[in-house]
Amino acid sequence: MTPERERRINDVKANRQNDLTVIFENLDDPHNISACLRSCDAVGIGEVYILSSPTKTNSNLGKKSSASASKWITIHHFFDLRDCVEAVRHRYSKIYSTRLTEESVSLYDLNLTESIALVFGNEHSGVSPEMSNLCNGNFLIPQVGMIRSLNVSVACAVTLYETFRQRMLADRYPRLIK
Repeated sequence: MTPERERRINDVKANRQNDLTVIFENLDDPHNISACLRSCDAVGIGEVYILSSPTKTNSNLGKKSSASASKWITIHHFFDLRDCVEAVRHRYSKIYSTRLTEESVSLYDLNLTESIALVFGNEHSGVSPEMSNLCNGNFLIPQVGMIRSLNVSVACAVTLYETFRQRMLADRYPRLIK
């Protein structure tokens, strides 16, 4: 291994956000999951949770769209919603889902520097009411257009980069990589 490669790996390890994760609930398109994994890796997330229905698994993650991010991230796969949430609650203090409700708060009003899991729902119906009810709250990404939602991979990236911004301001990334 070259010294540059070793330095890069050590920098990545130093910037891992061990108190930040993402849960993907019933995403249909493996390319969307792969694109999300790329964003997760970019902000230092080391593990994610994929919740699938028992009849569908998303093991065929698109290598091109993830740029092989899946080999750098531990993926926990669940088929039971309550089992998934219980596992996440053992490691993270709060769970917030992206869901348009009257009680939803703006992404920009959340404290994203604390121990947190962020839930993103499927491309058609979003986060399920069952998942939403098990979360500490719901957030939305403010928008002014006619369409009230973003593609899940875009919503994930926007959310994770707001998380990155807040954590960077809180000095949570000791070795920023240029």
